[in-house]
Amino acid sequence: MSEPVNYFDEVREVVVEMGGEDITLCKQCGLCSGSCPWGRMEKESPFSIRQMIYMGRLGLDGYESDDILFACTTCGQCVVRCPRGVNIINVVRAMRAVLCETGGIPKNLKAVLGSINSNSNPWSQDSEKRTSWTQGLDIPTFNGEQEYLLFVCCTSAFDGRSQKIARAIATTLQKAGISFGIIGNEEKCCGEAVRKIGAEEEFTNLAEANIELFKDKGVKKIITTSPHCYWTFKNEYPEFGGDFEVIHYTELYDSLLKEGKIKPAKGLDKKVIYHEPCYLGRHSKVFDAPRNLITSIPDLEFIEFDKTKDDSMCCSGGGARIWMETEAGMRFSDVKAKEAMDKEADYLVTACPYCVVMLEDSLKNIDKDEKMAVKDISELIADSIE
Repeated sequence: MSEPVNYFDEVREVVVEMGGEDITLCKQCGLCSGSCPWGRMEKESPFSIRQMIYMGRLGLDGYESDDILFACTTCGQCVVRCPRGVNIINVVRAMRAVLCETGGIPKNLKAVLGSINSNSNPWSQDSEKRTSWTQGLDIPTFNGEQEYLLFVCCTSAFDGRSQKIARAIATTLQKAGISFGIIGNEEKCCGEAVRKIGAEEEFTNLAEANIELFKDKGVKKIITTSPHCYWTFKNEYPEFGGDFEVIHYTELYDSLLKEGKIKPAKGLDKKVIYHEPCYLGRHSKVFDAPRNLITSIPDLEFIEFDKTKDDSMCCSGGGARIWMETEAGMRFSDVKAKEAMDKEADYLVTACPYCVVMLEDSLKNIDKDEKMAVKDISELIADSIE
């Protein structure tokens, strides 16, 4: 007589195989749920990290719904608070990967993966338009002789608002005398959001293709416009042999500022508040460089949110949620926009294309977009050194 199959053990083992081995370490203390931004929303959310891990570990149904498993923005606040060091984001990614293999992911994210497979970007844009942001600029093509590859993320390459960020960064780098180039239409999405969706095969394909491309072109150093690309190149590409020196543009700018190669001169008589991108701040611990850049601009008054750095609240665009619909009263970015308004900021400044998109959308939702502007740090610096 054959041994009975323990379904609960099978589910747990699949999650572990997908990279979520930390699911077995959770002791259900609840500190993760207490730190999660969903608890600060006007409406009650069904999302609970603690419960989700518990259900996944036991193989129970229910955790896989759109408003539970796919509610996580991978902001990392839970990871910072966890006393056992459980990598909760890897657990979420692994649990999503189980569903992704059976097609059980939200339809919006299916469309994202469809665009990745067809166009090598998540924005359903023709890959031949990847360099459209360079129109009117003289941006050199990377040929192995330049010091840096400037990797412009998909959002900055294809989203009309975010293209201003790419243009500002390229222009400032040229004024500072930095040797750089772009590869352009041959590039593919870095794959960060793809992996967070749980599409491991698609992520592997993107990573391997980009690594082969970068090596063929002679890339050694990469400047990123997005913290998401930055984190992925730096922390996940090495798994596939992609060992490059990776720097976010704010880190490079900070060095150039100290060397006197960037000299903000034009004053900005505005009150500015800084929103910390999760993948630049909490995940990568780049806290000082963005603040150094903001405060280098003459006449500017710099203020902070009540919670900053590791305690900063997410904009809710991470974890591939930038492509999912979120009802009013459930948007993290609304909370940040309202706090910035309460502090009478003129500019809500960040250093991430996702954050710019989410925060601008929130200002429109609360009818405050005419009273306060959202800016990327690159735009402030570009305006100040002209």
